Amino acid sequence: MKAKKRKQLYFYIPFFLILIISLFVMYHAKVISPLYEKNFYKQSIFFLIGILLLIFKNKLKTKLLFDYSLWIYLFNLFLLLLVLFIGSTTKGAKAWFHFGFFSFQPSELMKLSLCLYLSHFSSKQEFKTKFSQLIYLIKVFLIVLIPSILVFLEPDTGAILYFCLIAIAIVFSTNLSKKWFLFLFLFLSVVLGAFFYLYYTQQDLLVKLIGTSFFYRVERLLNFQKGLQINNALTAIGSAPFFLWNLNENRLYIPEAPTDFAFSLTANTFGIVGIVITLLCYFIIDIYLLKVWNEKKKVKENYFCSGFLLMFFVNQFQNILMNIGLIPIMGIPLPFLSYGGSTTIVYFLFLLIVLKKEKNQNFK
Repeated sequence: MKAKKRKQLYFYIPFFLILIISLFVMYHAKVISPLYEKNFYKQSIFFLIGILLLIFKNKLKTKLLFDYSLWIYLFNLFLLLLVLFIGSTTKGAKAWFHFGFFSFQPSELMKLSLCLYLSHFSSKQEFKTKFSQLIYLIKVFLIVLIPSILVFLEPDTGAILYFCLIAIAIVFSTNLSKKWFLFLFLFLSVVLGAFFYLYYTQQDLLVKLIGTSFFYRVERLLNFQKGLQINNALTAIGSAPFFLWNLNENRLYIPEAPTDFAFSLTANTFGIVGIVITLLCYFIIDIYLLKVWNEKKKVKENYFCSGFLLMFFVNQFQNILMNIGLIPIMGIPLPFLSYGGSTTIVYFLFLLIVLKKEKNQNFK
């Protein structure tokens, strides 16, 4: 038992260090803009709720979550539909329910709902024939497609990417023939190739096919290296001294600093040392979670853990690469470092199930 608790410290020490860094960064953010005045206090509450969830994780009935995952998924679809009618519009997206002090984003909860249901659904499949495998893939496609359409209408294209990642990770964890993945890769290559061909040679035709609004969203993504956001984010990182303790001085204004550019804001707050410590903490957390995932094979929790880990890893890489100007800006926060109630609580819920998995050695 002592050895097990000692191993858990390899997760909890860097994890809580990330939370502490986030709170200092949120405190510094209020100096950048009055818009971020309350972020520190709200983030503290989100973390407190998440920590309480982790403390009582052993009370969680994981089996019930999987057994009722279809109803959780359907309820989340209802929320995604409802937010299109009565939700609040923020930053051009009608994606939030506002409840005074707290805002809730159903698309974030759908990541958890989708991962639960696909894990439960996939664990019950028997792939005896090629046809049964095809039917399974069609069903998975529809399960992912429905929330993706609703989220696209908000619009929140970043969430759709993570829906797809969750589905890919879970499907890959099954004993499905890997030839299907080769087919999927070839199909996506053809679709992307055709899209970029039209984008660079037949833009008028592409606008007619996908609409003006979506075309300009794509154009902003492809021209991501221009603009105040990325320029100031790169300046904050590039000009950061080796060590810095900057909580009450505004060195540089970074748009969306507490959310999309929290990594750059960390450099603006703590310098290169802060960045290195943050990256090291994420690395240790990732290694620990990989070991948790590796403890089980071919069970619901393993599928769930696979979906979570791929999403979690890509989320980190995407946000950090976005902050250093290597990939387009997609409005993706950095888990547990960036400000955000819905994202933070949902990631805590993911961890709740993943860490609980260690004690469920025989659950199928």
